[in-house]
Amino acid sequence: MVVQLTAYFCSLYSGSHCSEIRGREMAVKTIQLGQVWRKDENGQDYLVTKVYDEVFTQYAVLRPAEVTAPDAPTVRVKVAKSAAGAVLPGFTFTQEGSF
Repeated sequence: MVVQLTAYFCSLYSGSHCSEIRGREMAVKTIQLGQVWRKDENGQDYLVTKVYDEVFTQYAVLRPAEVTAPDAPTVRVKVAKSAAGAVLPGFTFTQEGSF
C-alpha cells in the first residue's frame, strides 16, 4: 500500500514545506484484496481483486472502481517490495475513492 502524504501535511505545513512534502510516498505492510488505489496518471480509482505470486514476484490484479467495472479490462501490476513495505508503482493507496 502506498499512502501519498500531500493534502494532510500541506494543511499542517503551509508554504515552502508543502512543496517538499508533496509527492513523497510511504510504503505500507501489504497489498490486500478490496483496497482502492488511485492511478497517478489519470486519477482513476482501481480496486484490488487478486494478489498472487509467480516464482519470486508478486502481482496485484486491479479493475476500475466504477459502475461499469465488471465489463472493464483488468490491469496487472507488479508489486514493488522494500524493507519499508509494498508499493504499486504508478498508483497511490486511497480508501477515499471518488465513486
